[in-house]
Amino acid sequence: MTAEKGSSAGIANFTGIEPRPLHRGWPLHEPTRHFELGCTLDCSGAELTDFAVREVLGHNRAGWWECDLSDNSLTWTAGVFEIFGVPQNAALKRDEAVALYCEESRAAMERLRSYSIAQQQSFILDARIKPASGGPERWMRLIGAPVYEDGRPALLHGLKLWL
Repeated sequence: MTAEKGSSAGIANFTGIEPRPLHRGWPLHEPTRHFELGCTLDCSGAELTDFAVREVLGHNRAGWWECDLSDNSLTWTAGVFEIFGVPQNAALKRDEAVALYCEESRAAMERLRSYSIAQQQSFILDARIKPASGGPERWMRLIGAPVYEDGRPALLHGLKLWL
């Protein structure tokens, strides 16, 4: 992967990243053994900022997300709003966000989400989305892991990267 400076926006464009489905997971009890970013998933959204996420990733268009499994409410940092082409701090419901995924990616994401919760596994998926702003379809990398409280799944959280 190489980074080239964007001409007008000053945002790095990553070449050599080819979007493709990645259906990998790792046991929740050993994330740092499988990849360095795994330790980032041990933090809560309140502890992370887009700046911190971008520093860890070395990627300019990335953000943190969280889904409360009790009511499917979403918490996103500014980077995720940007990826989805949604005005920052819009009150978006999960079903509205899911509708922004292209059909094949939506189906894969829902399968991985269910498996992740049931098997206590994290997941990675490259997904194609249709931005709410009406721009062209784009690829993003979705990295997620469930959080358990008292032995029950409470949250899904992770990172999204614009590819």
